[in-house]
Amino acid sequence: MNGLKLGLLSAVSLLTFNAFAQQEVQDAAETGENALQVDTTKTWTITGENTLLLNQSSFKNWAAGGVNSMAVNLLLNYDFNYKKDKWNWDNKVIAAFGQTFTKETDWRKNDDRFAINSLLGYEAAEKWLYTFNLNFNTQFANGYDYTDAERTKISAPFAPAFLDFGPGFAYKESDNFKINISPASTRFIMVGAESLRERYAVDPDKFARTEFGAALDAYYKVGIMENISLENILKLYANYLEDPQNVDVDYLANLAMEVNRFITVNAAVQLIYDDNVTLIETNAPGLQVRQVVGAGVTYKF
Repeated sequence: MNGLKLGLLSAVSLLTFNAFAQQEVQDAAETGENALQVDTTKTWTITGENTLLLNQSSFKNWAAGGVNSMAVNLLLNYDFNYKKDKWNWDNKVIAAFGQTFTKETDWRKNDDRFAINSLLGYEAAEKWLYTFNLNFNTQFANGYDYTDAERTKISAPFAPAFLDFGPGFAYKESDNFKINISPASTRFIMVGAESLRERYAVDPDKFARTEFGAALDAYYKVGIMENISLENILKLYANYLEDPQNVDVDYLANLAMEVNRFITVNAAVQLIYDDNVTLIETNAPGLQVRQVVGAGVTYKF
């Protein structure tokens, strides 16, 4: 698994350096074009996307067979960015929930996450900031494993919930490309449901486990071609107090293809590795993979 993690980190590093080069070219091309459009008095920039994805398949008298199914996913993705003088404060809120229905299984959850990422920065030099970073992640509803005859609860609201924060420094090319490093980051893994605590390496008689380590947060959004954009969010964490060589990895890629102002095709892939999380299938840590693809309606502002 260490080899897999190194492969993931190498791939992400290559993407980051390539992203930096592309961003430099893009910014240089746009500077002259948009110079007259910049509002220097504006301190807050607020953007958001509300996306409803729908998937459906049905079969009747189909010789090859098939299972009728339907999926509904709602995704909210908001950015609240502040800039005044030497101060920057970037905030991203992501909320997503989805359900899939088949006749054999009824409704089951296929996506469930709530995340807040906040980065407060004070300019130290051009494109470099002294920062304080805060991240929070949890989910809205219970999650279950259906491997056995009876379903087994494996997650719940605030079970788990992850909170990490700490000072650091960042390189910020633009709102679409930034990297923050926090060498002294405190992390809490909170599990409200007592029955789930051991699964997330939390003592049964405690609400949370505390870690102290180094964190890296990177964000890059690029326009691949007209009406197609790719958003990359990477989080790495190494716990100084226990097995610092085992780096936790959380990588999310969101691909959005705009058909017109309101219709989009969206695809998301998320890869997570956390050696403190025990997976039901293997009864050991492992790579977690989540994929969501669908066409739907998006409202932007």
